[in-house]
Amino acid sequence: MSSHDTVSTSARDTADDDAAPRELTAGQAAVAGLVREGVDTVFGIPGVQTYELFESLRNEPGIEVIGARHEQACAYMALGYAQSTGRPGVFSVVPGPGVLNASAGMLTSLATSTPTVCLTSEIPTEFMGRGMGHLHEMPDQQATVSSFTKWARTVTDPAEVPGAVAEAFSEATGGRPGPAVVAIPWDVLTRTAPMPPVEITPAEARGADDDAVARAVRALAGARHPMIMVGSGARNAREGILELAQMLHAPVVSLRGGRGIVRDDHPLGFSSAAGFERWADTDVLLAVGTRQELVWFRWPDTPEDLVTVNVDVDPAQQQRLEPTVGLTGDSRLVVEQLLTALQDTAPRASRHEELAAAKEKARREIAELKPHADYLGAIQDVLPRDGYFVEEVSQIGFASYFAFDVFEPRHFITCGYQGNLGYGFPTALGVQAAHRDSVVVSVTGDGGFMYGVQELATAVQHGLNVITVVFDNGAFGNVQADQVRIYGHGSATELRNPDFVSMAESFGALGLRATTPEELRSAMAEAVAAKRPTVITVPMPLSLEQSPWRFIMPASRAKAAEPERD
Repeated sequence: MSSHDTVSTSARDTADDDAAPRELTAGQAAVAGLVREGVDTVFGIPGVQTYELFESLRNEPGIEVIGARHEQACAYMALGYAQSTGRPGVFSVVPGPGVLNASAGMLTSLATSTPTVCLTSEIPTEFMGRGMGHLHEMPDQQATVSSFTKWARTVTDPAEVPGAVAEAFSEATGGRPGPAVVAIPWDVLTRTAPMPPVEITPAEARGADDDAVARAVRALAGARHPMIMVGSGARNAREGILELAQMLHAPVVSLRGGRGIVRDDHPLGFSSAAGFERWADTDVLLAVGTRQELVWFRWPDTPEDLVTVNVDVDPAQQQRLEPTVGLTGDSRLVVEQLLTALQDTAPRASRHEELAAAKEKARREIAELKPHADYLGAIQDVLPRDGYFVEEVSQIGFASYFAFDVFEPRHFITCGYQGNLGYGFPTALGVQAAHRDSVVVSVTGDGGFMYGVQELATAVQHGLNVITVVFDNGAFGNVQADQVRIYGHGSATELRNPDFVSMAESFGALGLRATTPEELRSAMAEAVAAKRPTVITVPMPLSLEQSPWRFIMPASRAKAAEPERD
């Protein structure tokens, strides 16, 4: 039997038979823990502190390792994998600078309530805390990563590795999901120990307090113009939310993470732009799994005497948002409670005509946002209904919040409120790794694309056939537009770009160019048929007159945010 077979069998035996502890290195035990959790993909870049971990991964045939060209991409690919599947995305980077390079991805996992698990290392235990300046040393890595993750642990006893890995997955997926980190120091990774059985009891999903449900039902039953607002925390409650919306004749509004929970071509599926058309008349808002960014930040003129019912698994959200009624619990269970309690209420009058009119009004106004809506329409025409769309911090990305139809949850991939430039392309690679046979489109600006352009090599090497549409305005366009609007000129926002088509081809990807929506439609069709990593560059001069922001942050709120100038 080869050494490959020996390690693989050992890891699998440990994963399948916790009652029979076996001698493993900490690195082998960590990989056995991944097998136990059903992990099939790890994104990573090895370094001297993680050699043992990557050797153990190499010897585990059930896990594919996708190597990146920058640590930030490892975390972003894990983000895309997790956000599109609902399963934890796993990545590994070296400690210190590697962890810091990946920190934007972990912060984005926290912001979007996305479960990711980072396996990293530490300096040798004999040097920890001494400040000697060992390779990749950080003054306090544990404290640093704890500031932007949900859970983090440094393991100094190899026998504690199985429990730590299991706990990381439990924390990443339980309650409000988020990023978890396990750090195993350099010297500990290679140490051998009998690995004890793992005993992690997942927390039981719970519904809301009965009295709170009763108060919420009274508010909803008496509502004249109710609205339902959903975020990423409502994805698992999609069937119940649609039933509740039909019962209440309420539009279901989403900004980013909740897109597709009720499909956009359903009469009750509303984009944020369409939802704003009904905002002034709303008397009861039912918010499910959302931070309500539209309410407290984006939309002006909150209706007087608005009653808010907030459903969230995180009790801290009730304190932050101070709703009229707070329902703390698993969104699926709480929505079921509401449905059951509302069964005996009188049937409501149809609001079909007023809701259809609101959607049509928004549709007509969005169609006037040119060329954004036309280019997004071209992508929409070619992307299969079950395809994946990854937005980016760019004019076209912002427009996609309301001008691109989404039909399933987890098919609109977002960075949420972090708004981190350059996340989109590497995140799309993670989506593609999870859905090899699906079409994945990443839209980005020229500035954002250059943050991770080196990952074209990763895409070609690993057959990650993402279609990336680069809208090139030769600038950090959104920032420049703001600068010109506020100060009359730009500053440090002009960009000198390569020829993106030639650059894509130099990596071995397909490079295409489109100058009109019709040409983009044709290029998209060619890219889908090619089944290769593809970059389509679209020249798109910046326009101060045509901005998606009037749909995202209506004028009165946006005007109030401007600094006063003579």
